[in-house]
Amino acid sequence: MLVKTKAIVISSLRYQEKSLIVKCFTREAGLKSYFVRNAFAGKSAQKIAYFQPLTLLEIEAVHKNKGTLENFREIKLATAYQTINTDVVKSTIILFVSEVLHHSIKEEERNEDLFAFLETALHWLDAHDEVANFHLILLLETSKFLGFYPDVSQENRFFEMIEGIFTEDHGISCLSETETHLLKRLLRHKFGSDQKVFSANERQILLKILLDYYSVHLDGFRKPKSLEVLREVFA
Repeated sequence: MLVKTKAIVISSLRYQEKSLIVKCFTREAGLKSYFVRNAFAGKSAQKIAYFQPLTLLEIEAVHKNKGTLENFREIKLATAYQTINTDVVKSTIILFVSEVLHHSIKEEERNEDLFAFLETALHWLDAHDEVANFHLILLLETSKFLGFYPDVSQENRFFEMIEGIFTEDHGISCLSETETHLLKRLLRHKFGSDQKVFSANERQILLKILLDYYSVHLDGFRKPKSLEVLREVFA
């Protein structure tokens, strides 16, 4: 089946000496993995930059939908980033977010709302200079599309991680009152909000909360290898 769709590169893995296996989150078909033969040779080598984490592509591909690797027919950039690839802070954020998405998006199902959100978020990151809270807000907002966004219908003192609710009783799986207050503050923020509302230490606490929350709700979720680099960037 021939499919034309936008796609976000989630990861790429070198296969043998010359080829790549590229995992993409596509607008039309959800998560797909593609085999790129001789990616480091000939004409294909000219497009190797297309397979960097979270690159936005327009692709034409043959989808056999048999659980095997698919094949690109044609690829081109949907967006040429202006700052993401040259700004060390943004490129570190991109690497971290791509690892989170790699361990979070598992289903080969169309999720156009999640795709639209991620595409809009990447455009925002590329266009703005103050991005200190971007990764925190993205992780929190992405949980909406993955099915475990916190239930904000109750304004109670403690956040319970397993049920994703705010409660008056402090159980073993609850955040502390201070941590809960931090999370509530983050819940009120969007990408365009003031980026200086959290201190570096508060961002580190929030990042740990969010990664722990993902670990509770996603089987097999692993904390990104780039986590320490991200912490250093925002220290």
